[in-house]
Amino acid sequence: MADQKKMVDDITSMDVDFAKWYTDICRKAELIEYTSVKGCMVIRPYGYAIWENIQKILDTKFKESGHENVCMPMFIPESLLQKEKDHVEGFAPEVAWVTHGGSEKLEERLCVRPTSEVLFCEHYANIIQSHRDLPKLYNQWVSVVRWEKTTRPFLRSREFLWQEGHTIHATAEEAIEETKRMLNIYADFCEQSLAMPVIRGKKTESDKFAGAISTYAIEALMHDGKALQAGTSHYFGDGFAKAFDIQFQSKDNKLEYPHQTSWGVTTRLIGAIIMTHGDDNGLVLPPDVAPIQAVIIPVAQHKEGVLEKASELKAELQNQFRVKIDDTDNSPGWKFAEYEMKGVPIRIEIGPRDIENNQCVLVTRHNREKTIVSLNNLSEEIAKKLAEVKEGLYQKALANREKHTYRAETMDEIKSQIAEKGDGFVEAMWCGDEACEKKVKEETGVSSRCIPFEGKHFANKCVCCGKPARHVVVWGNAY
Repeated sequence: MADQKKMVDDITSMDVDFAKWYTDICRKAELIEYTSVKGCMVIRPYGYAIWENIQKILDTKFKESGHENVCMPMFIPESLLQKEKDHVEGFAPEVAWVTHGGSEKLEERLCVRPTSEVLFCEHYANIIQSHRDLPKLYNQWVSVVRWEKTTRPFLRSREFLWQEGHTIHATAEEAIEETKRMLNIYADFCEQSLAMPVIRGKKTESDKFAGAISTYAIEALMHDGKALQAGTSHYFGDGFAKAFDIQFQSKDNKLEYPHQTSWGVTTRLIGAIIMTHGDDNGLVLPPDVAPIQAVIIPVAQHKEGVLEKASELKAELQNQFRVKIDDTDNSPGWKFAEYEMKGVPIRIEIGPRDIENNQCVLVTRHNREKTIVSLNNLSEEIAKKLAEVKEGLYQKALANREKHTYRAETMDEIKSQIAEKGDGFVEAMWCGDEACEKKVKEETGVSSRCIPFEGKHFANKCVCCGKPARHVVVWGNAY
């Protein structure tokens, strides 16, 4: 897949071993390090800075849409978790339990939160009495624990960072509208800030979140043709409210049960960025979330005036962009490779000849295109180039998705498409019967990713049983 000269030799080529390529980038770009706690990772400063930028953008969007941040406890009493049967059964295999406090055994086990629905329900029951108390639009930025058997940095770890939104409404219509609104906020963020095209859709009944009436998701396609669920939004109806006896007095003076939602994205988005945009030289970061948007590399920095001019450029640019000077004594070639590895969108090269000509060289990371620009309008040129980088990344990712999206009308076609063309999204018709969904997965190896909102019927028969089709489904292998 790498179509340009390789600058960084110690990253495994993605065509040779995609999994090794991914972990090489995670470590060599200094995003993570492993720890003595199996299945957990240290998110290093550069990796955490990406998460902070994701968090900053999303947090602003949440607040603009009326949500407030809160913070719930880390621990959930077992009796509280047991109140919603479907919910606890869905999470039981992944729950970590605290059984002792100091040297004393606890009277009741405490679950380390895998998610916080029941904690919010307990809180709602204490604060909601009237329709005037609704809606409550909450969000929290926390870590959660899920005892995964197989782990991989960012994609699946036993402790990870996320945001989880939780809202409660007077009517089903309001809650459903909220569920879809938040999914669209996620989708717009992925496409506009991460330059990552996504499919918006609804999960099948067998694949929805534990305790939900309906789950909506955004699905992205990675370089290797595997799908990645980038975000989810859930409508719970009044099931949790009934389990926790949450009622409010309506405008008609009747006691009614409110309707709830929850929605979340995680540090998995960093993995999505790597696998959507990265190449054999390392990270390729979308400008909106890049910790460094432009790095200044002084060339022949030992010569008079070079470092001074580089510092002058930084002072000019730093109020508008996230910019850094590398004035270490490493060679320019080493620095070029280092910031290629780190995915910095723009490299600014400035040397004695450039200074004489009142110019510098801009190099864009995603395509290595070099442009000589005047120092008189450097800010404008960098802003233009960052926009070009983002659009270029999006179009490249979209082209990859289109290249690896197939249509199939039989299960044999699904198998032959995957065998001949490799993993990707397979669009196929489905009758809605869970038995057919299960059979497709067992016989072809692909699972249902979502029922896309914009899916158009292209055949009349179910890909499995041949009965009349109800839905277009996007199928694929996934992380």
